[in-house]
Amino acid sequence: MATLIILIILALIIGYVILTYNRLIAQIETIQNNQKQIDVQLDRRFKVFESLINVVKKYMDYEKTTLKDVVALRNQAQQAKARGDEKERFAAENQISEIATHLNVVFEQYPDLKANQNCLQLQEEIVSTENKLAYAKQSYNDSIEIYNANKKSFPASVVVASFRSKLDKDFPYWQLTAQKVAEQESYTVQL
Repeated sequence: MATLIILIILALIIGYVILTYNRLIAQIETIQNNQKQIDVQLDRRFKVFESLINVVKKYMDYEKTTLKDVVALRNQAQQAKARGDEKERFAAENQISEIATHLNVVFEQYPDLKANQNCLQLQEEIVSTENKLAYAKQSYNDSIEIYNANKKSFPASVVVASFRSKLDKDFPYWQLTAQKVAEQESYTVQL
């Protein structure tokens, strides 16, 4: 009888360890998938920037500097990604977002450019992409919060300690302030 009770307790412990392990692995996969969604939006943003800059080339010299800055920051972000330096990558991508928010001020100086439908459409695409990017970053940060809370809770922390190489991951957050999110959500193209 005592042996049966011990076997049941062991089965429950093993079952808990397996369930906790699988749940944490699923959360790690969710974080990695959310990171890939951010990458998709970052690539989209870069392509929209290139298209916008091509449309406005005949109107201003500003685009030369903007394109150089965006390309340099994009290359910096890609190199940081290849090295696994997520903090440097995030910083470079956030600087590109800053450039996107300042484009509207520059466009105000060019009445013909403001009236160009391609330009207006691409401006809207940038705003839309920045909003999608903000959402993807928030989703990524939220998934990290959930994962960190679960891996630190007891008794899950014991399982994490037992499988440290597989379950104890440290993911950097994308820095996205509430003010930045509000600015992006309320942004409109001025005509």
